[in-house]
Amino acid sequence: MKYTDNRNNHSVGWSMHHIQWVTKYRYNIFADSCLKNLCNILINEACLRYHITLEELEIQPNHIHLLVRLKHNMDSSKAVMLIKGYTSRMLWLLEPERLRVFYWNTGKKHLWSKGKFMGSVGHITLEKAKEYLENQEDHHAKTVLLESPPFRVGGCQI
Repeated sequence: MKYTDNRNNHSVGWSMHHIQWVTKYRYNIFADSCLKNLCNILINEACLRYHITLEELEIQPNHIHLLVRLKHNMDSSKAVMLIKGYTSRMLWLLEPERLRVFYWNTGKKHLWSKGKFMGSVGHITLEKAKEYLENQEDHHAKTVLLESPPFRVGGCQI
């Protein structure tokens, strides 16, 4: 992966994140293969809708793992909010009867727990970053001039 592959108008680099969240009360909702497949489709659809690049997706019975690449103007908590909101709303619209089996007593249509895990995934290792920072003087070394250049003030040389 090259830096030029990940450039925007005024920025270059990666914003890769590992994101995880759980179902409300950690119910095993996605043991139902129909809900699991539908959730998979809806997460892919949400990522397309909000311009989030989905690298990996794993749906467990009571939690979701995502590996996503975000645009530089979107933070990871905003991405989680958009994906969780879209999938919850659409699952409740498409399969209310299947979800009521789990959430029959809550009165509200909550699917996801409030919590989440977000961790940035580095393009380089911590050791490599430290080495790069330690070698900045060498990296940006300039040739030593034998004479200092003349200074100009206005049109006059000093």
